[in-house]
Amino acid sequence: MLNLTTVDITKEKVGTLVIPVCEDKEIHKQKTVIKLVKEAKRLTGFKGSSKEEVTLYRPSGTKIHRVILFGLGQLKKTEGESLRISAGEAVKHCIKKGLSQIVIAVPAPEILKMELCELIEALGEGSVLGNHLFDKYKKEKKLKPLASIRLLVQPSAVEANEPLVSRVETICQGTILARDWVSMPSNDKKPDQFARSITQIAEKEKLNITVMDEKSLKRNKFGALLAVGAGSRSKPCMVILEYRPAGAKKTIALVGKGVTFDSGGINLKPSGSLDHMKSDMSGAAAVAATLITLARLKSKTRVVGLMPIVENMPSATATRPGDIVTSFDGRTIEIANTDAEGRLILVDAISYAIKTYKPHVLIDLATLTGACMVALGQRIAGAFTMDEELAQIISKASERTHERCWRLPLPEDYKEMLKSDFADLRNIGDSRWGGAITAALFLSEFVDGTRWAHLDIAGPSYIKKQSAYCGAGGTGFGVRLLCRMLEMLSVS
Repeated sequence: MLNLTTVDITKEKVGTLVIPVCEDKEIHKQKTVIKLVKEAKRLTGFKGSSKEEVTLYRPSGTKIHRVILFGLGQLKKTEGESLRISAGEAVKHCIKKGLSQIVIAVPAPEILKMELCELIEALGEGSVLGNHLFDKYKKEKKLKPLASIRLLVQPSAVEANEPLVSRVETICQGTILARDWVSMPSNDKKPDQFARSITQIAEKEKLNITVMDEKSLKRNKFGALLAVGAGSRSKPCMVILEYRPAGAKKTIALVGKGVTFDSGGINLKPSGSLDHMKSDMSGAAAVAATLITLARLKSKTRVVGLMPIVENMPSATATRPGDIVTSFDGRTIEIANTDAEGRLILVDAISYAIKTYKPHVLIDLATLTGACMVALGQRIAGAFTMDEELAQIISKASERTHERCWRLPLPEDYKEMLKSDFADLRNIGDSRWGGAITAALFLSEFVDGTRWAHLDIAGPSYIKKQSAYCGAGGTGFGVRLLCRMLEMLSVS
């Protein structure tokens, strides 16, 4: 679907040409493109301001049916995300018009002061991600995604950048896979169904697969994980995917929270907080999609992904506030609140990952706390780590992908809030304040000296209104970020 092209727009037929435009500087070097930009500014009053758009039909001197120009705003403010947004909006615009193919003119990298690979990556990501439609549950499918998106570059740039285009599309398809899982309603992704959906795709990519069912979890004493799933008729499980390329020297573990629906348990959530709780498995979706993507990319890094999958429901068999459970590592946990369930399934998976796989680095992703959303809003994830190098990798990967993360502290004295009079730990702090921090500190108690980072993705994992390159629902947040981080970790 995504390709590079060197089509001569003066001689060859082009249905739709999309041109990104800055308001204060010409950013293209192709003479015909420059002419079209000048014509648009002269005839229509189009300036190239941010999100401004205009269409020209059958411009003279070309065989182009339509030219759509999208404004980026000022040159100094134009960056990778600006191009992502422009490409995503262009694709969505063309989908609404019922078009099937577009060509996007790639600006001159030296003018934007960016590498060509960055331009291709940003425009490619915005295009492919913006081309996704989640309409599985609609009887009438009014819109169709584009069949072809081509990026117009100089002939000398094609051969060198074709592998990059393939990589971009593969990672974006992994992001879309995670989106679809998150947007899927909970009645179609109960723990066994979600596990089966993951394994069916993973089998095609020849990943090593282990599924631990309820009996196996009991036999291996996953007490914290089992406590969360105790109230549901849908039995808990844990899916483990292993990508093991020959010659890999490092092992990196990814752990993703997989609560397919979170009612809050006995501490039932209020009605306004329940409508998107189908998304509480976004961490598991991102981890599973990342492992599948790594296999498709033939990555050289050994990665194991662990996804504890449960449904948190209230019933006569549900875990109660005040209950004490024994985690996989043998420590006891007082359940002060049954709605603080994600950290319980994570610590059992983290302990198992460290004992079984002895990873060099472990990263967990979880829609863990509303407190993180209070602190950072709905577009930025909270990042927690005691490892400075790992913090830098998260920051750089976040900046490149625009899957934004902000590092939050792990103060030692806050651990006092997790002390219990009756067990080794409480599953929440004894104060309502600093909830994202105490949740991360709770997880940190189980990492056993392993290099570790926790990403609280409660905010950016799901959106209720579509953005430039993502429809309403699951965002697939974390797949592009993890792929970039893993690439950096493999050489660090």
